[in-house]
Amino acid sequence: MRARIYKPAKTAMQSGRARTKMWVLEYEPETPRAPDPLMGWTSSTDMRQQIELEFDTKEEAIAYAEKNGIPYSVFEAQPAVARPKAYSDNFRFDRKIPWTH
Repeated sequence: MRARIYKPAKTAMQSGRARTKMWVLEYEPETPRAPDPLMGWTSSTDMRQQIELEFDTKEEAIAYAEKNGIPYSVFEAQPAVARPKAYSDNFRFDRKIPWTH
């Protein structure tokens, strides 16, 4: 079973950067999820999908995968987009892009 090593992005429900500094190792699904015939809930027989390990650095995650013989792929983090720090910055006089309606 192959594993993914990545740095998680900030979710839409987060205002801060919590839980985005750690590197995560999680397994890719082996079997597809299927709806339960009785209740209709989505389920899977693959228990490794529930495992998510956190590491301080990418090198620690790679070392863990190699030590335990887990094939892995590393996904590099995308650079963060710089945003205005305050709402009033949108209306500053020395803005690079002029503000228009």
